[in-house]
Amino acid sequence: MQNYQIFLLLMVIYLLGLISIGLYFSKKQKSVTDFWLAGRRIGSIAIGFSAASSWMTAGGILAVIGLYMVLGMGSIWSFVAPNILALLLIALLVGKIKHLPAITQPELLEQRYSGALRGPVAIIIAIVMILFAVADIRGLSLVLEIFFGMPPIYAAAIVAVAISLYVTLGGFSAVVWTDMVQFVLLSTFALLMAFIVVNAATAGTAEIPAISTTELFGTVSSDWWNPFIIGIPAVMIFIFAIIPGWVTEQDPWQRIWASRDEKAARNGMIMGSFLIFLVFGVACTIIAVGLSYLYPEIPASFAEIGMGAMAQAEPALLFFIVENLSPLALGLAGVGLAAAAMSSADTFATSGGSCLSRDIYQRFIKQDATMKEMMAVNRVSVLIIVLAATFFSFYIKGIIEAIHIATFIASASYFFPLMGGLYWKRATKEGAMAGLIVGAVAQISFTIIDYTSTPLQSLPALVPALAPISPLLSNHGVILGMLLSGVAFVSVSLATKPSSLVNLAPFFADEAEKLIKEEITVQDSDVQYKKLLGSLEKEITGDRASLKLNLEASATVNWERFVNELKSVHPSWVTPTGVNAVYWLTKGDMLACVSLSRGHTEKEIWFSSEPRTKDVENASKELFTAFKQVAEALDNIGIMLTLPKPQEA
Repeated sequence: MQNYQIFLLLMVIYLLGLISIGLYFSKKQKSVTDFWLAGRRIGSIAIGFSAASSWMTAGGILAVIGLYMVLGMGSIWSFVAPNILALLLIALLVGKIKHLPAITQPELLEQRYSGALRGPVAIIIAIVMILFAVADIRGLSLVLEIFFGMPPIYAAAIVAVAISLYVTLGGFSAVVWTDMVQFVLLSTFALLMAFIVVNAATAGTAEIPAISTTELFGTVSSDWWNPFIIGIPAVMIFIFAIIPGWVTEQDPWQRIWASRDEKAARNGMIMGSFLIFLVFGVACTIIAVGLSYLYPEIPASFAEIGMGAMAQAEPALLFFIVENLSPLALGLAGVGLAAAAMSSADTFATSGGSCLSRDIYQRFIKQDATMKEMMAVNRVSVLIIVLAATFFSFYIKGIIEAIHIATFIASASYFFPLMGGLYWKRATKEGAMAGLIVGAVAQISFTIIDYTSTPLQSLPALVPALAPISPLLSNHGVILGMLLSGVAFVSVSLATKPSSLVNLAPFFADEAEKLIKEEITVQDSDVQYKKLLGSLEKEITGDRASLKLNLEASATVNWERFVNELKSVHPSWVTPTGVNAVYWLTKGDMLACVSLSRGHTEKEIWFSSEPRTKDVENASKELFTAFKQVAEALDNIGIMLTLPKPQEA
C-alpha cells in the first residue's frame, strides 16, 4: 500500500472518531450558550488541554523548530514565550472576565460602551480568526506536500471537511473534547520525534560522525542557549507587539466563559501554559538540536541569506521523517500533524463564527430570531470562517507571518478599548471607537507599506521597509499602532461624557451598588410560586447555578413590541446588547440577573439566570417575580403567559 493510501486510511478512522464526538454533543444542545460555551460546564483539565492545543498548530511546530535551528533560543520571543506568558496573564484576569454576561467580546464591548462598536469589532475578530486558521491550513499543506506529494487543495479539503462536520454538529463542546484527543496525538508525536531525531543524530551518518547525547547538545554554542541574545530592547518590543493581541484574543476568553467556575478557568490556563512549554519549550528544542547536527548546512545558511534560511529550516523535520520512517510511521506522523492543524483551526472557526452569528446576524439582521433559527445560523457561520480560511490559504504563504499579522491587527485595534473598558470607569464609547479606528487604520496601513515595498521574489522572507527607520516600527509598526490607539482612546474618553450607570454596573462593583433595587417579596406558600419551582430547571455548575424556565405564550409574540411594553411598564428591564437579550437589572452581577430570550418557536419565552450557588433560593423568587412582570406586559398586548401544570407522578 502506498504511503498516502495508508495516511488516508488512518485519517478516515481518525475523522470518524472526531465526528462521533460531534454527534454525541449535538444531542445535548438546547441553546446558544450550549453551542458556543458548552453550557458553561468545562473543567480545568479540559480547559488546559484545549487551551494548549488551540495555540499549537502543525505550522507552529515546524516554524518553532525552524526558528530554533537558525536563531537559537533568542527566537522564543517571536512565538513561544508569548504563547506561554499570554496564558499565564489570562489566568490573572479570570476573576474579571469569568462573571461577565457575554458569549463574545463584541457583545461585551456593547455592554460596556454601545452597539456602535459591536459590528466593527466582530468583523475584525472574524478576520483575525480567519488569518489564524490560514496558518493551520498552510502548515498542513507543507506536511502533505513533502510527505505524499499532495497539492495544497488536499490540506484545505481535509481541514475544511473535518472541522465543518464535527464543529457544526457539536459546537464548542466538540471543540474542547476533540482538542484533548488532538493534544494527546500532537504531544505524543512531538516527544517521539525528539527521541527519534536524537537517536539518529547520535548514531551518525556517512558524512557525520556518531557522538554521545551529551556531545550532541554541546555542539551548539552558549549564545544559542541564551534567550536574551537579541537584546532586552528587542525582547520588550516582541512582548509589547504580540502579548496584548493574544491576551485579548477571543478564543481563550471563550474558554473562560465556558469553564465550570473561576477556579477551573484559572487552573486550566496555567495548565495550558505548562503543556505549551512541554511541546514548544522541551520537545521542539531537542528536535532542533538534533536536526541542526544532521543538517548543518541549514543553520550555516543563516549567515548568508538571513531569514531566507527559514525556507529550508521549516520543512527540515518533514524531510527527516520521509527519509527515516516507515510508511506506517509516516502515516501516523501525518495524522499527528493534521490533528495539530485541526486543533487550532476548529477553535478559530468557532470564535470567528460566534461573532458572525451572534454579533452580526442576531444583533443587526434579525434580533428576534428563534433559538432554532440561531442554531442553524451558528453552523453556517462556522462554515463561512472555514471556507474563507481555505480560500486565503492559497494566497498567504508564510505561517508565522500570517499569525503575526493577525495578532498585530488585534493588538493595535481593540486592546485598549477592551482592557480599558474593564478597568477604567472613565472610558467612553467615543474614546473606544476612536482607539479602534485609529489603531486598525494605522496597523493595516503599516502592514500594507511593508508588503508593497518588498519585492515579490523576497517573499515569504519579508524584508520590511519600516523596521530600518526605527525599532518602534519593527513588526509592521505595531508598537506605534498601539501607541496611536491608546492616545486616541484616552484623550477622546476624557473629552467626552462619562458612560451611563447601566454600562458601568456590570463591570464595577461600586457602580453596581448605585442601582435601584426592587424589593422581592414571595411567600414560600404561594401556589403559583410552587408551580414555578416544579417547572424550573436547576443545575449546579461550579460556583454558580443555572436556572432555566421555558414557557409558551398563548399566541405568537411580536418580540420587539413585547420588549418595549415590558420596559415601559418596568424600567428596570434593559436591553444593553439589543432586544435579543433582555435583562432585569436588579444587581451589578448581570449573570445572576434574570434574562429573557426567544425560544425555539415564536411563542416561546425562555427565562434564565446564573446566580451564585448560595443565592439559588433568592434567585428562584426573583425569577418568579420576573415571570409576573413579563406576564403583565404580555397581557397588556393581548397575550397570556401561564405556568404549566405540574406533571402527575
